[in-house]
Amino acid sequence: MNLFALLQARDRPVRAGLIGAGKFGSMFLSQVPSTPGLEVSVIADLSPDRAKAACLSVGWAEERIAATRFVEDGRDLARDDEVDVVIDATGAPAAGVNHALASIEAGKHIVMVNVEADVLAGPALAKRARSAGTVYSMAYGDQPALVAEMVDWARAAGFIVQAAGKGTKYLPDYHSVTPDTVWVHYGLTPDEARAAGMNSQMFNSFLDGTKSAIEMAAIANACGLDAPGTGLTFPPCGVDDLARILRPREAGGQIDGRGMVEVVSSLERDGRPVFRDLRWGVYVVIEAPNDYAAACFRQYGLATDPSGRFAAMYKPYHLIGLELGISVLSAALRAEPTGQAREFRGDAVAVAKRDLRQGERLDGEGGWTVWGRLMPARASVATGALPIGLAHAVAMKRAVRAGTVLTYDDVDPLPESPALAVRRETEAMAAR
Repeated sequence: MNLFALLQARDRPVRAGLIGAGKFGSMFLSQVPSTPGLEVSVIADLSPDRAKAACLSVGWAEERIAATRFVEDGRDLARDDEVDVVIDATGAPAAGVNHALASIEAGKHIVMVNVEADVLAGPALAKRARSAGTVYSMAYGDQPALVAEMVDWARAAGFIVQAAGKGTKYLPDYHSVTPDTVWVHYGLTPDEARAAGMNSQMFNSFLDGTKSAIEMAAIANACGLDAPGTGLTFPPCGVDDLARILRPREAGGQIDGRGMVEVVSSLERDGRPVFRDLRWGVYVVIEAPNDYAAACFRQYGLATDPSGRFAAMYKPYHLIGLELGISVLSAALRAEPTGQAREFRGDAVAVAKRDLRQGERLDGEGGWTVWGRLMPARASVATGALPIGLAHAVAMKRAVRAGTVLTYDDVDPLPESPALAVRRETEAMAAR
C-alpha cells in the first residue's frame, strides 16, 4: 500500500521496457504519463510503426514518443541498459519463454503478461529468476494475479482457502466454437469485429474454454491450489451463491475437494443470465477456522453458505493493462512479484475440437483444431499430454477422435527449442 510513496521517494525513475504494444500493452501505456516516476524507455514490437501509432492513440505526446526507443526484437530490449523491468505482453508462449530467459540472463525483472508462457513453463522460469536474484511476476490487472492477491490475503488473515477463480461466459457447446462462428456469441457480425480490429482466434480462446484453463492453471501453480481431475465444470453462479456452490461436495457444494480452482459461468445452462453474475470478476471462497470466526462472518454481514462456515470475497471487475503498473513498481521497488508460479500443479492441455486427420496441422489456442482443458499437472505429465502452448504448427502423426486429449505421441516430434527445454524442466517439477 506504499508503492506510490516509494516511487516518489526514489531518486530516479523506474524504467520499463514493453514487448508487444497490443491491447494489454496499450492500456498500460495509457497510464504511464499519469504515473510520475514511471517511464517506458524501450518498446519492442514486430511493427515499430504500429507501436508508435499505439502510443499516439492512447494520448502520448510527440515528445514522449520521440524520447522512446522502438525495436523489433524483445531480446534486444531485455539486454538494454535503460530498462529495469521487462514486460512481455505478446501472448505467444515460445516468444514469452525466450524473452524471460533473456531478461533473467541480463539480470532484469520480468512481468509476464503472457499467461500462455507462464502456464507452459512458468514454474521453471520463476525458479531460474529466483536463483539469479531477479523477480519473475504475474501481471496485476489480469485475473491470475488478482486471484493470487486474494488468496494471499485470505491465508495471511488466517482463513482456509476452499476455492478461488474467476467468472466467465460459458455454455458446454462453446468448446467446439471456431473463429468462423465466434462473433455471433459476442453479438457482433464478422464485419463489425473486423472494423474494430478484433482478432477472431484470440476472442475465440476466451469463449471456447482455453483461456479459462490457462488462467486457472496459472492460479493453481501460484497459489498451491489443485485443478479438478476432470477439468473445469463452470457451474452457473452469482456472487451471492459463491460460498454455497463452491464449498466441497461433502459439505453440500459442487466442488470435488478442498483448495481447488474453478470458473463460474454467467449463464445458466439454458442460456439465461445468472443473477448478479461475476463475468468480469474474480473471487476466493474462505472457510472459517473456528466457530468464533464463523460467528463473525454473520455479525459483519458476509454472505455465507447455510452452515455459516464458508464465505466469499470477490472483486467484480478487473482493469487489465490499466493496473499493470502495480506489478512493474512492485518488482522494481520491493523486489516482490504480484503472484508467481512456484509449483507445477495445473496444466492446460490440447483437446481435439473435432476428428483430426493424420498429417493435419494444429493451429493452437482459439483455433479450429483444439481447445485447452485444465488438468492436474501430475496427470498431464504421467499421460504425456500435449500442452496447448505447444499445439501450434505441428502435424498430427495419427488420426484422433473429437474430445481426445492429445499427447506428444499423437504429433510429429517437436523441434528442439528454448521453450521445449524449459517446458521439460517444468514437467520435472510436477507433484508426484
